[in-house]
Amino acid sequence: MSRSLVVKVTCGAEDAERSNQGFTVAASAVAAGAPVSLWLTGEAAWLAVPGRAELFDLPHATPLADLIGLVIDTGQVTVCSQCAVRRGLTEADLLKGVRIAGAAVFAEEILAPDAQAVVY
Repeated sequence: MSRSLVVKVTCGAEDAERSNQGFTVAASAVAAGAPVSLWLTGEAAWLAVPGRAELFDLPHATPLADLIGLVIDTGQVTVCSQCAVRRGLTEADLLKGVRIAGAAVFAEEILAPDAQAVVY
């Protein structure tokens, strides 16, 4: 599979089903062998802080910590730079392997040939 998938999750626990759907799609694509870049923006940025994904609870859903762990291990997880600044987060505050980057990097990823972007 050569087509890459860029998933942007714009919400956290305040919209648990939508948030979890984005993580599930990203992890499923990774498991299928696709190159995946998962972007966490808005309240989703908090889910890249150690311990926060473990607090996320959605009945009948794969634990969020498992989903983000899979994407970190085999894909790329990014927290939006503006979202991080607004929340006082630095890369030192995030899970190992999670980066902070801005809109220019996001635009580059979604405009790449054979890239597919989805937003949750």
